[in-house]
Amino acid sequence: MANSVVAAAAASVLAIDGDDGKKRAMSPPKLQKVDSVMEDDDHNNIPAAAAAVDNGGVRILKLDEWKEAALSLSEAFVDDHVSKYFVDAPDRPDWTKQQKWDLHVKIMEYITYAHLLRGMVISAGPNYDCVALWMPPGNNMDDMLTILRSGLWRLKYQLSPEGRARFFNEFFPLLHDTKAEVLGSRDDDSWYLVYIGTRPSGRGKGYARKVVEYVTAMADREARACYLESSLDVNQRIYAKMGFELKKEIALERAEERVVMDIMVREPRQAM
Repeated sequence: MANSVVAAAAASVLAIDGDDGKKRAMSPPKLQKVDSVMEDDDHNNIPAAAAAVDNGGVRILKLDEWKEAALSLSEAFVDDHVSKYFVDAPDRPDWTKQQKWDLHVKIMEYITYAHLLRGMVISAGPNYDCVALWMPPGNNMDDMLTILRSGLWRLKYQLSPEGRARFFNEFFPLLHDTKAEVLGSRDDDSWYLVYIGTRPSGRGKGYARKVVEYVTAMADREARACYLESSLDVNQRIYAKMGFELKKEIALERAEERVVMDIMVREPRQAM
């Protein structure tokens, strides 16, 4: 009975306007995101090998650290083209810089909280300097309870109509379909780097490499691939040094300028 009530409530808040103005029920999205600038209560689904702090200062964050982690990502992504694509929609020309920042932070808070519930959130540095949101193999965050608990449903009301269309109708389907196309049968059996960002004060210290290699080492032991999207050309070279290969480019095209993203995959390496 309780689950039926939650599902019904989630279905109602996730009804969304289509481009033609008609209401449609929206399927829960698989959240997928890009990276920022790189530098040279429920963790039951996290592999046991990842449930400890390593000697390099990398640690798995807990649920009560969601605000600190989200703020770090907000600072890392403040100038990211994909992040601005949703908050700089043309149907809100009167919005102030502060209003856009507040919405940007909210988006990061919802997504970070959802990953703390269903994925794995890793940090390096003494002040949450670098934060990475990973989705382990077989996991996702598209269930109604996670959407409700994380607050993601609130974006239906907080984004502008054009922002909603870009976020839910263009962005999610494009990334979901691309990942399925590139990975094929391995789509649900790979590690997915959904977000990684280093706040400006933490750049140039190797934190991003640590949070990436923390998981790629596990992926190698498990013989699993790692997948990511990147919105900055400069990052392609940096990811390549960590074993990622460019597979294709995709673009968001509802704005005047296309927002291009690189799709990269790292194949597992055999232990030497």
